[in-house]
Parts: sequence; structure tokens; C-alpha cells
Amino acid sequence: MNDSPLLQARGLTKSFTTDARVTHVLHGVDLALYPGEMASLLGVSGSGKSTLIQILGSLDRPTTGQVSLEGVDVFSLSARDLSKHRNQKVGFIYQFHRLLPEFSAMENVAMPLLIGRIPFHQAISRAEEALTQVGLSHRLSHRPGQLSGGEQQRVAIARAIVTRPTLLLADEPTGNLDRETARQIFSLLRDLNQRLRLTCLMVTHNSELAEQSDRCFYLENGVLLGMDRQPAQKKHAPDVSE
Repeated sequence: MNDSPLLQARGLTKSFTTDARVTHVLHGVDLALYPGEMASLLGVSGSGKSTLIQILGSLDRPTTGQVSLEGVDVFSLSARDLSKHRNQKVGFIYQFHRLLPEFSAMENVAMPLLIGRIPFHQAISRAEEALTQVGLSHRLSHRPGQLSGGEQQRVAIARAIVTRPTLLLADEPTGNLDRETARQIFSLLRDLNQRLRLTCLMVTHNSELAEQSDRCFYLENGVLLGMDRQPAQKKHAPDVSE
């Protein structure tokens, strides 16, 4: 494993103020992800997992702290450069696929490239390649409503990797699926991680899947546990399966 982190987060805190009340969500989180590894993040609902992953992906800003991706301090970038950086370097997968129902699978996958001003024919070619990588070469022209739940999530994964990002962030990608389909989606993510050497952090409630990652982190009341670079022991990843 490369000794230099791909992603480095230092001293992340996050607080929200509503009606003069301050809620502290993250407390001094330090996190390093290394090139080509797959890590999982566990924690009970409300522990701050989604907030953390949004900050790591630069969709939200921390109250204090720093995030660097490939040596770039992302929050020092201008709004325009940050948007470009995020579009090119980070792929996102969510619990719900967020596909556009009126567009085909290929058009949905091509969308991030078109937004990034990649020429249409090139975007379509890369979308077809990404869908083939997730086993959906036979579903290119199908719309989301014509696909199963697992297939819809595969399209969402293809959309996340079509920009050829260096970092993949998955927020409960199997949370809306049955047990067998969840295992298939995790297996696909693991395969992409190994085949493309794609660094991946997955938020999950499923400790059975998480323990198959290279490392497990556990977020408890905004504090991150399990920071060693060896596969996490069970004490770092308590069973929080639904």
C-alpha cells in the first residue's frame, strides 16, 4: 500500500445552529485513505456518517478542519475550481439511485460527462463502457422504471465511475436492497475497487459487508474510531446491522 494518503482529513468538526441552539455533529475527525484501498464506515443513525462523507466529498464544508485529495487542499479552491475538482475526482453513490426517469441508462450515466463539457459522442462511448463494467451492456437503452432495484443501483455506480474518479464515496449503497442484492452490489464495488484500483469509502449499517473491506471505521457521537491501517477488529466495528 502506498505510504502517502490519497485522501487526508485533519481535525474536522461540524456544528449546526438552529434557533440559537448549536448541535455539534463531528468532533475533531482525522481520517486517511490510501490509494487502492476499500474502507467502510459504520455507526448508528445520527452519528454523523452522512455529514462526514459529504465533507470528504466537498459537498459540504466543515466548521473547522482540512481535507486534502491528492495533495490538494480542496476547500482552498474557488467555487468554480472546487466544482470542477469534485466532478473529475470524486464519484458518489447514494442509498437511492437518483436516476432521471425520463432518460435511458446510458444517458443517465453520460450526464456527469456532459455537465463537464465532454463531447457528446465521447460521453456516450464512455457511458457504454461504464455500464459494461457493471454488467449492464444489455440494458443501455432501458429507462430506470424498466430496471430492477439492483440494476438501478448498478446504473448509479456506472454514473459514479464514468468520470474515472480517484475516490469513490458510497453512502448506504445497499441500504435499500434485499440481502442477496446487497451482497451482489458490494461484490461489484469490491471488484471495481480492485480492478480499477479505485479508492472507496462506503457508509453502511451492514457489519457483515463492512468486515470484508480492507479497514473499518466506526463513528460514535461524532468521534471516529478504528484508525489503524490493518483490517479493523470487531471492537472497532460493533454489529449495527439493521
